Amino acid sequence: MKSMEEFVTPESDYFIYSPSKMALEMFLYPMQCGIFSYLPGYQLTRESFDSFLLMYIRKGELTLTFEGDTRRVSAGHFVLLDCYKRHSYSTSAGWECIWCHFDGITARPYYQNVVSRLGNVFSMPDPYPVLRKMSGILKIFYTGALVQEPLLSKYLTDILTELLLYTPMDTHTRNYANMAEETITYINEHFKEDISVEDLALRANLSQYHFIRIFKKETGFTPHEYLVNTRIATARYLLKNSRLPVKDICFASGFSCESVFCGAFKRRQGMTPMQYRSSEQRLSGSTGHPYVQKEAAH
Repeated sequence: MKSMEEFVTPESDYFIYSPSKMALEMFLYPMQCGIFSYLPGYQLTRESFDSFLLMYIRKGELTLTFEGDTRRVSAGHFVLLDCYKRHSYSTSAGWECIWCHFDGITARPYYQNVVSRLGNVFSMPDPYPVLRKMSGILKIFYTGALVQEPLLSKYLTDILTELLLYTPMDTHTRNYANMAEETITYINEHFKEDISVEDLALRANLSQYHFIRIFKKETGFTPHEYLVNTRIATARYLLKNSRLPVKDICFASGFSCESVFCGAFKRRQGMTPMQYRSSEQRLSGSTGHPYVQKEAAH
């Protein structure tokens, strides 16, 4: 469709899409997308527009106001906005961009994680992987191709994943993200050992207080919570898929003693390890090893 907005050039194209019920329940989906050229004097202010907006500035410059902050955004930058909140942008020089309003069941968590790392305005050394997917969405509508909602969702997921995987190397954000990832890797490899939060903080070269605060910001868990969750997950697997006694599972999962293990397990699972094992065996219809089928009666 050709834009009829004032201060938008006639050759500007956009498409509107209405997602199916399945997409609303399962997917990310585009709502509007297009390529626009804005003329000097363009101005837009919205109190709310129910979607998230990703925009890449190809040429020119705009002035963006969002969450009390006003800034100029030049060519080569992405803009990612929560349009459920008040936002406005304008230009005195004109600008050209490719853009996509999107939403979906996981849109807000993606948005929050990307913005926590990159902010609402950012650039990338190589924007092509993101732009290729944005263009892929537009191409589907331009060519009149069959609209496959799982494919549209994949494009948007790939875009947001690219943004999550990239954070500027010259900021503390990247260092902290790396620190959290390295700590998680270390815990997953050494959870059976006697690991303390103090040890993990020393490995990260941070004070214990600072380490705990940053790790929780990056992962949603304190280091101790993540370590215990990893051990409990291992115990659940062994209770379900082995005949090992609870005491052996306790030590195989990295707990120091059986009473500590049983207490931690019950707090998280709402039942003792033996009760968990029994409930899993009832669900599988077996009282023996889950992988051993009983011989049929003749």
